[in-house]
Amino acid sequence: MKTILQGSQMLFVAFGSLVLVPLLTGLDPNVALFGAGVGTLLFQLITRRSVPIFLASSFAFIAPIMFGVQTWGVGATMGGLMAAGVVYIILGAVIKAKGVEIIHKLLPPVVVGPVIMVIGLGLAPVAVNMALGKTSDGSAQLINGEAALWISSVSLLVTIGVSVFAKGFLKLLPIVSGIVAGYITSLVFGVVDFTPVVQASWLSMPNFTAPEFNINAILFMLPVAIAPAVEHVGDMLAISNVTGKDYLKKPGLHRTIAGDGVATIAASMVGAPPNTTYSEVTGAVMLTKAFNPVIMTWAAITAIVLALVGKLGAVLQTIPVPVMGGIMILLFGSIATVGLNTLIKNHVDLHKSRNLVIVAITLVFGIGGMAFGIGEFSLQGVSLCGIVAIILNQILPHDLGENKVVDNAQMED
Repeated sequence: MKTILQGSQMLFVAFGSLVLVPLLTGLDPNVALFGAGVGTLLFQLITRRSVPIFLASSFAFIAPIMFGVQTWGVGATMGGLMAAGVVYIILGAVIKAKGVEIIHKLLPPVVVGPVIMVIGLGLAPVAVNMALGKTSDGSAQLINGEAALWISSVSLLVTIGVSVFAKGFLKLLPIVSGIVAGYITSLVFGVVDFTPVVQASWLSMPNFTAPEFNINAILFMLPVAIAPAVEHVGDMLAISNVTGKDYLKKPGLHRTIAGDGVATIAASMVGAPPNTTYSEVTGAVMLTKAFNPVIMTWAAITAIVLALVGKLGAVLQTIPVPVMGGIMILLFGSIATVGLNTLIKNHVDLHKSRNLVIVAITLVFGIGGMAFGIGEFSLQGVSLCGIVAIILNQILPHDLGENKVVDNAQMED
């Protein structure tokens, strides 16, 4: 019973982030819960239930999913996400054959940093529009602007307050706290519609969506897997430090990243967002000293059970747009900051012409919406800038521009 309760607690830590992704992208939160539960169980199967970690909806795929759903529909987007999962499995095979160094060689900080920044900054207009009570593209006003600003401000300030000032277990729940505070404020302003909750049944199957295969959607999603793959390595190092065990050796990074890929494929087969390892849950493991992987098995089972509660999904879908908008302002800014920190932490010297060229072109292509197409095939946004960053890193000479730099002291001499 204690293990079951600990598992439920871990799900509660992940819950806010888990349901935020489907709510932002128009997917079903109950399906996301189901996908996270099944994905975590599959990850445990592949890693021989040795890592105390929970997998759920990935923030890195928010922008690509939103674009994919608008352009090709949910089914084709899921087909693309399945392909991204296959990339993880291939990376696992490459790591098994060549070692972890191959990841750092193919995806160094100068490539990963700006791509992560694009993922965050590319969504800035969406966050602002939703905070002001508009649709994500700003084409329609859904909620009165003044009320929306109050609601989004409360959501944002509470999320910031909890993440900065809270202590202990509460510090792990900034998104849940922000959603609750924003929802209460929405009730005060009378902008919550409970009709879907009344109409929903207590128990029901989630609205599963089967994947469809569209070459444009697949090629669009493939490069997006770059950032979460590198993030996965960081998460494995973090949980290894917390538990005092080296999971990169046993079960091995090749197994954990392949498990991540299989979890993503399983999720996309039913219409759920891609899965990734959750650092919030790693924080909870560190705080509670709950190192037993069986706890994550119960977290996964709890997620699957909750996915069958129709009323829960209906309540989540009544959350007004400004509540999400307020949290997104901090969330997307944080993603961009992670990218910036990747460059700083790894001492990427932007005085070097080579590094400057890679970062500058990646940022402008990604944020500016550069598109490249031949016939019906097209690449743009995160996907295009990810491919461009990798190619530039491979073809630009490492001493680019170095022979033109003259030391000031030499000039004086």
